[in-house]
Amino acid sequence: MPHTTDNRPAALLAMGPGIADRLLADRHRARLAALTRTDPRLVAHDLAEPTPEVAAALAEAEVLFTCWGATPLTAEVLAAAPRLRAVVHAAGSVKHHITDACWERGIVVTSAAGANALPVAEFTLAAILFAGKRVLHAADRYRRLRADHDWLAELDGAGNYRRTVGIVGASRIGRRVIELLRPFDLDVLLYDPYVDGAEAERLGVRLTPLDELCASSSVVSVHAPQLPETHHLIGAAQLSAMAAGTTLINTARGSLIDEAALLAELTDGRLQAVLDVTDPELPPADSPLYTLPNVLLTPHVAGSLGDELHRMADQALDELERFTAGLPFADPVHSGSLGHSA
Repeated sequence: MPHTTDNRPAALLAMGPGIADRLLADRHRARLAALTRTDPRLVAHDLAEPTPEVAAALAEAEVLFTCWGATPLTAEVLAAAPRLRAVVHAAGSVKHHITDACWERGIVVTSAAGANALPVAEFTLAAILFAGKRVLHAADRYRRLRADHDWLAELDGAGNYRRTVGIVGASRIGRRVIELLRPFDLDVLLYDPYVDGAEAERLGVRLTPLDELCASSSVVSVHAPQLPETHHLIGAAQLSAMAAGTTLINTARGSLIDEAALLAELTDGRLQAVLDVTDPELPPADSPLYTLPNVLLTPHVAGSLGDELHRMADQALDELERFTAGLPFADPVHSGSLGHSA
């Protein structure tokens, strides 16, 4: 991409194979081409060992437009991008590819984490309401009985009126879940060491120690970031504190839950779980998680997929438009925030 007098910034798409075709509709590619000097057909899958065409584009690029599968921007990669000033990430977390070398270079970064949070929160809301109605239990019993039954007696005590929901982590997603829960007749507890009482009051939740939250909630939903200090945040002690019939929802990261301890609770039927993430990410083929009737296991699909990817592209292009106009990002990523965020 030769240097020209065109004052639009030179940009390069950088993401995993096949992602660009899912992320960008024709209208997104047209907008990208209008805002920047870029070839929207050229997608860099490997910036560490680029093809000659990608290497030439990287040398001119002032903006990288990234998504899932982007190459980590190490000092070596950045050395091949001397004009790079910004990274616009059309997805959630930037921890995979934004390195200390980016901050040292003064590169500004934004992500579409806000857009990606919405479908995760919607998935969680559905899981919470289904849990209150004991849908997993009812569906399994109905499948086995295939006959008339006294469901009012069977599901006595179920429902979503005046139940208590515990939210672990006031992350972007956790806050959106809290917001979505407001129209319902539910009491919402929150555990987050970074939230004080005044902020909890603004959120409309009751700040609660983790063990008390686990003991008091009929549904516990995990939204904390994956950090060394959150490894097995929900462990044997927290699981044993949960009352029989409690549903644990995890749409965050599998490592936040001690899966061995959880499996023990699930196998004897004491707890229920909705798990969109596990540790490891793909459970072994013989894992009981696939067959337990009290477990809803999904393959990490709570986040953006299908047409929801276009929402992330829209937000990223809005940010790119701000950058080209000389304005600061509306939703920047700061290096200091990554120590306690996803």
